[in-house]
Amino acid sequence: MNTDTSLSGGFRHKIAPADRLNTVCEYYFSRRLREVARLNAEGHDIVSLGIGGPDRPPHPDVIETLCEEARRHDSHSYQVSNGLPRLRQAFSDWYARSYGVALDPDKEILPLIGSKEGITHVGLTFLNPGDGVLVPDPGYPTYASSARLIGAEVIPYSLSEKNDWLPDFEAIERLPLEKVRLMWVNYPHMPTGRAADPELFRRLVDFGRRHGIVIAHDNPYSFILNDGPRHSIFQVDGAKEVAIELNSLSKSHNMAGWRVAMLAASPEFTGWVMKVKSNVDSGQFRPIMLAAAKALELGDDWFEELNGEYRRRRVIAEEIMTELGCSYSSSQTGMFLWGRIPESEPSSETLADRLLYEAKVFIAPGFIFGNNGSRYIRLSLCATEQNLRRALERIINFNKNNRK
Repeated sequence: MNTDTSLSGGFRHKIAPADRLNTVCEYYFSRRLREVARLNAEGHDIVSLGIGGPDRPPHPDVIETLCEEARRHDSHSYQVSNGLPRLRQAFSDWYARSYGVALDPDKEILPLIGSKEGITHVGLTFLNPGDGVLVPDPGYPTYASSARLIGAEVIPYSLSEKNDWLPDFEAIERLPLEKVRLMWVNYPHMPTGRAADPELFRRLVDFGRRHGIVIAHDNPYSFILNDGPRHSIFQVDGAKEVAIELNSLSKSHNMAGWRVAMLAASPEFTGWVMKVKSNVDSGQFRPIMLAAAKALELGDDWFEELNGEYRRRRVIAEEIMTELGCSYSSSQTGMFLWGRIPESEPSSETLADRLLYEAKVFIAPGFIFGNNGSRYIRLSLCATEQNLRRALERIINFNKNNRK
């Protein structure tokens, strides 16, 4: 029994957190942003290229809708956990226009308070303690951390530059699939920028059906610097038998802080997830849902203007990668640039630390996305052209100083 001496001289039981906290650590960017804030408070003026949080506002009509609805006296009560009918219909119409996919707004769409929360909802819905979940390496860290908090076993599957960052199905078939109930996939892929591939989705659906594994596709990057067609896993026949898809307005509509996302699935799957969600939250703020519906009604001119800005930023980000001696693919999509560091660099973590403390530039080291990311770095395009230029100048000076 853990005891500790109290101030009064007696003994008391020592309070400890749940064992599940031993399976995770604080999110990397949470810790790192505190360090950046500390350095800024000391006057170092850090240029941040680390976080994928859009730095521009949503469309003015979206903001105006929020303001108008928030002024109404009847806008401030609890809402139902499955969202307003208008929002579900807007998501359905958006999928029909953008992906050519028909989704029943009443039975196959569930609005979420951010897809990060949705990842945990999906895990709680389909995973028992000890079940296996396939997680990409490299990939979004929340896939693994949410599974660990649930008590599931994380089984990484390898993505490599050699295989164009696509799953190696022959290798996956050799994993202990008898315990696997869920597989996370994410295309266009974060952090590598690998675009979506219809043949990949066909193979994933086939894999899920053969093994009885739910395929959870996280799809928030279709609209950012993607010159090809937009893809959804539901473009594959039979996908609704085994697949779930998450989508988000955070990146596509500059609404990261608004926490608006969606889950699409069969009526059966959506109903199961709803059981979890309804016990976790009481719905979103009504004005936010109505503003999100307005955002979903925007035409392609919004995305063309948004991507024009990202293209200009991408040019400078490529200059930064070149200055750092990194190699990268020019075919990447999304709001990041992923590059392989030179062999002379010990690790991505070492390079990121040196840039932070010596060049005053914050970047994301690839190791945080998995073992296969240890020789890579990621630059965010969520910084103004001016700040990207400042970062480039600082890195040029950083290289000059290190050559002396």
